Amino acid sequence: MVVVSHFLKWIYTARVSERAAAANALARAYVNSELPFEDRCAAEAALTLLLDDASSKVRLAMAEALSMSHHAPLQIISALASDQPEVAGVVLARSPLLTDADLINRVAASQKATQKLIADRPVVSMALSAAIAEIGESEACAVLLANSGANIASLSFRRMAERHGHLPLVREALISDIRLPADCRHMLLIKLGETLKTSPLVMALMGAARADRVLRDACVKASVTLIEGTRQEEHAALIEHLRLRGDLTAGFLIRTIAHGKVDFFGSTLVALGQMSEPRVRALLAGGHDVALQALFRSAGLAAATHAIILRALKIWREVANGKRVAGVQEVSWLMLKELGGQSAEGDLAALVKSIHLDALRENARGHALAIAAA
Repeated sequence: MVVVSHFLKWIYTARVSERAAAANALARAYVNSELPFEDRCAAEAALTLLLDDASSKVRLAMAEALSMSHHAPLQIISALASDQPEVAGVVLARSPLLTDADLINRVAASQKATQKLIADRPVVSMALSAAIAEIGESEACAVLLANSGANIASLSFRRMAERHGHLPLVREALISDIRLPADCRHMLLIKLGETLKTSPLVMALMGAARADRVLRDACVKASVTLIEGTRQEEHAALIEHLRLRGDLTAGFLIRTIAHGKVDFFGSTLVALGQMSEPRVRALLAGGHDVALQALFRSAGLAAATHAIILRALKIWREVANGKRVAGVQEVSWLMLKELGGQSAEGDLAALVKSIHLDALRENARGHALAIAAA
């Protein structure tokens, strides 16, 4: 107590650098030493007084010493967290004494730089992540996504995709996160397409109508590719997202079965047909045509599509059972033959032709690249 008494008299005449060094030393002694009770109370009183120091360097020195301690005085931590940004930032980024409620309030009341510090804390709870996703600036959301210590709920991923998915910084951070749900990936895909569609360069090259058609087709093809990286437990969420957007069309489902996405096709039939998943899986694996056609009807698929879906499904069954080797090119060709071959006309034939031509181009491109790499 005698030392603290001398310290309190000395600080009124000491230079800023001396006060900062002394404040740091006193704070370290408080958190790192086994002080007697009276000395500890005296040190806490002195540190509290230093909160009123005119120089932010003194308060910053205190913050650096106290910010990572579980034993720092709570009233001092709270005051430092409300100080000017350079002081508060140290505490907000590190202190284990700040609760989720404290940090959420800071996110709501703070500027971008402070939000980024909070988003980069060693551990970010699901509740705090949700607050940043809901009200945080785009830069703070990008920092949160890069933080391996952040626990982020699926809903928070969706909110970040909805709020900031049009911005490259957040979009790239979301896409690179393996935790991102499949329906969010599809949302970002659509946002990217919308951004490209309205760009001056695309408008100048294609015009509005053609740009809309080309990018819509590209999004549909990319959506089919997206299914490859989607876990089966995420199928329901992705299907609901596609349904709400109006993208879960018969044409899309024909593309999925032509590309061999039988599991996803089955999940769609479960969602649309209100039939149990085991029953649908059993029918797809070995059901007769009549039972399968009844399943297709219950899902709202037009009778005109049944024959080509059945043809594709039978081929993929043989592939799965090791009785045949086939890919999208062969499957789409046989689906087209079911409609009458290359001379077939109508929207359904045009769709299957486009799938077949895409497969031909993709296979030729792969062959060319293999030759070039040899």
